[in-house]
Amino acid sequence: MGDGLIEQKIINYEGKQYQRIAVKTHIITEKDNIDDVIEKYTATICKPGDIITISESVVAMTQNRAISTSQIKPGLLARILWRFVRKVPYGIGLRNPYSMQCAIQETGSMRIIFAAMVSAVTKLLGRRGDFYRIAGKQARMIDAPGTAGLKEYLDCVILGPKDPDKVVQRLAEQTKLPVAIVDVNDITGCWVVSVSDKKYTKLIEGALDDNPAGQGDECTPIIIIRPL
Repeated sequence: MGDGLIEQKIINYEGKQYQRIAVKTHIITEKDNIDDVIEKYTATICKPGDIITISESVVAMTQNRAISTSQIKPGLLARILWRFVRKVPYGIGLRNPYSMQCAIQETGSMRIIFAAMVSAVTKLLGRRGDFYRIAGKQARMIDAPGTAGLKEYLDCVILGPKDPDKVVQRLAEQTKLPVAIVDVNDITGCWVVSVSDKKYTKLIEGALDDNPAGQGDECTPIIIIRPL
């Protein structure tokens, strides 16, 4: 099926009905501008009251933040620390020397070391998740090589989008609609990375919890949420 509207699915959330519209796009790369992408694929579809959501990976790709492993040289710290990252069912994350090296470059070695030290202690106490809480949002959003749904990016580490708050505010002004950047997968559901109006956070996370955009090569990085 070609570019544009490919799916309309009605869901119930907290007693109200919403239509989720998955929008098929071309394979988006660093040659694209996210403002132009949103204009091209939503201008003729959106109506007043809609909420536009965009995959965080796609925003990052337009910012040239999908980095080939051939361009990454893991340092000693990355080669040591990645082995201590817990295996999780929803992805590799930083359990890879290349993605760990990118996390160090994004957040700084001292923050990563501190996160690792605290995490090592709290794991002994039965508490998990402190590493990513301390390492921060950008570390949490990094996708390891081999995990991208598109073959064009399989050898890349995909960083989180840069300045996501600025991006959603700019797109909201452009579209005159609420806009959110989301991180969604089949296991943990939806996490709103940034949204132009925070009052929509809970609705967006609930409406996209089952990952309607898919996890593979569907090329539907834009989901429009429409109240009925």
